[in-house]
Amino acid sequence: MFFFKKQPTFQSSGFFNGFTDYHCHILPGVDDGVKTMDESLGILSEYERLGIKSVWFTPHVMEDVPNTTEGLRLRFEALKAAYKGGLDLHLAAEYMLDGEFDHRLANSDFLPLGKEGTHILVETSFFNSPIRMEQILREIMAKGYFPVLAHPERYMYISDQKGYTRLTDMGVKLQLNLGSLAGMYGNTARRKAEMLIKAGAYSYTGTDLHNITMLQTILRAKSRAIKASIKTADIKS
Repeated sequence: MFFFKKQPTFQSSGFFNGFTDYHCHILPGVDDGVKTMDESLGILSEYERLGIKSVWFTPHVMEDVPNTTEGLRLRFEALKAAYKGGLDLHLAAEYMLDGEFDHRLANSDFLPLGKEGTHILVETSFFNSPIRMEQILREIMAKGYFPVLAHPERYMYISDQKGYTRLTDMGVKLQLNLGSLAGMYGNTARRKAEMLIKAGAYSYTGTDLHNITMLQTILRAKSRAIKASIKTADIKS
């Protein structure tokens, strides 16, 4: 395992106390996130020290990363067996809206996000929306699910608040990445995230953590917007 060499900026002040991370790639060896069990356990230990209470693992599921529901469940059970801490651990997934998703939608083959069991975390290309995006989102809802669009502030094809309002008016929920507020994805993503926070558009908040360095970057960003997002993250979800 590994730990921070220095105490994180907000650890002693309880910056993350009670926070639920609704989006991370800490489940080891299943996607482009954490690779080893020891690395996962080390990050979870840091989460505990920060005061985080609950974690939703959301590994990628897409044509290029064809994780199966059963395979992810088996890996999750292995992690839970190895973990000896006090965090509440939950399994969901982050689904790319591609051809693989169509197959899963036809079979209702999902690992839902949130306790309701009806919310599906989805993503798209950062540069272009799927040709049938709105139709796919409506098909998800017709199946009795609520689509949750991951890190919408990072999508270059949505340029203004009207684009986001069109989605939320459809019933789509939005999930904020804290890294966007920390400037990890550029000034445009940060500004759009701040705009959506001001509009009260987000329903979920997550780190989208892929490695320990990302957590350190978020902790170093002394952002009022990050603090406000953490403290209000569970209000709508």
